Amino acid sequence: MDTSSRILLFLDVTERGSFAKVAEHRQIDRSVVSKQIAKLEQELGVRLLNRTTRSFSITGAGNEVLRKARELKSLLDDTSRLAENYHLEPKGRLRVTCSYPLAQQILQPVINDFQQRFPDVEIELYVGDRVLDIVGDGYDLAFRVGELKDSSLVARYLARNRLVLLASPNFLARYGEPQTVEELAELPATCYAGEKFRADYIDYVDDNNQPARMPMNCRFAANEVEIMKLSALAGNCYYLAPAFQIHNEVKSGQLVPFMKQMKLRDFAAIYAVYPHRDLPLRTRLFFEAVKEYVGNPVPYWEQNIPGFAEMYGNPTREQWQY
Repeated sequence: MDTSSRILLFLDVTERGSFAKVAEHRQIDRSVVSKQIAKLEQELGVRLLNRTTRSFSITGAGNEVLRKARELKSLLDDTSRLAENYHLEPKGRLRVTCSYPLAQQILQPVINDFQQRFPDVEIELYVGDRVLDIVGDGYDLAFRVGELKDSSLVARYLARNRLVLLASPNFLARYGEPQTVEELAELPATCYAGEKFRADYIDYVDDNNQPARMPMNCRFAANEVEIMKLSALAGNCYYLAPAFQIHNEVKSGQLVPFMKQMKLRDFAAIYAVYPHRDLPLRTRLFFEAVKEYVGNPVPYWEQNIPGFAEMYGNPTREQWQY
């Protein structure tokens, strides 16, 4: 390992917060990390870290080297992207992350076609609801539902995310189709419940054109929308579904949209998130393939719900000021 590689290793240690995490990420022994940092300190003639048995702190000299390490990493990344964009064909590894529903409905079909067109691109897809550190974990592209919170990243709008109220014919035959919000609030519902977010309410526009929120009578909760759909298909509950999750369940009559006159708030839109504006060729082509597959301005999945354009109103963001 040369000096520049050790400097980048030092940057990795400071960003991940421990030698052990760096060793796990790089799949090397922890002692190797420690020895290489010690060798860097010897080469530079300054102490970079004050170590204890369980933690470390960065010295004054370490902070100066850290600033240069960030500049070095940025320069190397820019050089790599510049060189890659001169390739006639994209190649190399593309690391992507998203939730399971987005992977199933959007990304997997695109990946299948993309790798047939560009066989030299190796795609690594991590599927899960946990929001990863895109930069720290080395991902090129993430697809997320919701606006960007980390201002150091770049987000590009991919598609809107309208909602639909769905129930099985058996459910509606048993309980009757509700005609008012009050009647809807009494019906058993399936709700989303994740580690940090619970959606047990419905946001809508009332008869006075004012934003309102209805608590749902949640009888079953899950952190996976496909499981929620199974509950609705079984006839146990109704559920508030993101339209992108619907395949042929409505066209086949397994699920029925109801309360179509209710003006529902669109859920948070779908975005592509990435670390740099200057995308490598493989990343840029993949994003363009995803956007083309989804469709603009109306995403293709809304065609799976006949007449959806006339259902549930179309409130603008400006109406939603709580």
